[in-house]
Amino acid sequence: MKRVLQTLAFLAVLGAAAGGAIVFGGLYNVSAREGHWPGVPFVLHTTFRNSVDLRAPDPSVVPDLEAEGMVALGAGHFEGGCKVCHAAPGQERWAIPTVMVPHPPHIKEAVGTWSPAELHWIVDEGVKMSGMPYWPATRTDDIWPVVAFLQEVDGMDADTYGELTARPSVPEGAPPDLPYCAMCHGIEGRSGNPQIPRLDIQPQAYLEQTLLAYAEGRRDSGIMHVAATRVAPAELLNLAAWFAAQETAEAPATPVDDLNLVTAGEALAMRGTKEVPACTSCHGPKAEPRAAEFPRLGGQSAVYLAQQLRLWRDGGRGGGDRKNLMAKAAQGLTDADIAALSAWYAAQPASR
Repeated sequence: MKRVLQTLAFLAVLGAAAGGAIVFGGLYNVSAREGHWPGVPFVLHTTFRNSVDLRAPDPSVVPDLEAEGMVALGAGHFEGGCKVCHAAPGQERWAIPTVMVPHPPHIKEAVGTWSPAELHWIVDEGVKMSGMPYWPATRTDDIWPVVAFLQEVDGMDADTYGELTARPSVPEGAPPDLPYCAMCHGIEGRSGNPQIPRLDIQPQAYLEQTLLAYAEGRRDSGIMHVAATRVAPAELLNLAAWFAAQETAEAPATPVDDLNLVTAGEALAMRGTKEVPACTSCHGPKAEPRAAEFPRLGGQSAVYLAQQLRLWRDGGRGGGDRKNLMAKAAQGLTDADIAALSAWYAAQPASR
């Protein structure tokens, strides 16, 4: 028994000496040109696969990935944040990603057989010891549009991708970064995508504070944080001025047919307390003059409104100077309340 223990101790010392020589003596060649030793890629990829399988969220949390506008919103983020490494459907990767170790696979190869829940975890967490970053926000609901896009990648061609991510021509004199924003929001701030807020109804002061909050990370969104940090702060203010100067279209962003839901929402919107004023006093219609820095909600997308109310209620939303007031206002809302409020505001004529 003593000899066995001595042998084990000797092997432990030998292993520690070998490890020290590799780590401190520089014996391991970290050159990407040399690549990994044989068998290492298999070990790493198998570890990666099993790690994701263990930690991915339950499939029951996956929302409706086929909902209107989901794929387009995800494609817009992919165009600005992911294409540089993974290429787009119908395109080839450029030179740099192909010589990285490990190299980022083409997006069709990267999606592979991963489930939606697994893709969400990968996009959210990133991959250690690779070039895959983690999601640049703590809220993770806006990862689902990216997952919706990834689910469509296998059958997508270059023309379809081009239609999803086209940057429209802009009028002469428009801010130079407007084509990038208009890819999702439209030239006049009305994209028609229910997942994306319309901007033509918002006061300039609100747009300014919101864009700066996204850029500085004070308002949480992986999609908008990436978008806002690609533009200089001064240009963000120019974009806010542009959208605020557009003529407001009165037509609602999304039609609402359930009149009972609208009626219930009106009662909620008009109701206030000593601690929390009525929704209409700040958000309109006919908001008080002091509310210039609050978003207008009349004619906004019901889908977007419901998403934001859930974030306020569940503690996933911030960005404004009065965020504590909104958190207090939303904390007691049920899902039915949120649906009703969203329906009523979405049914109102849009106005600034």
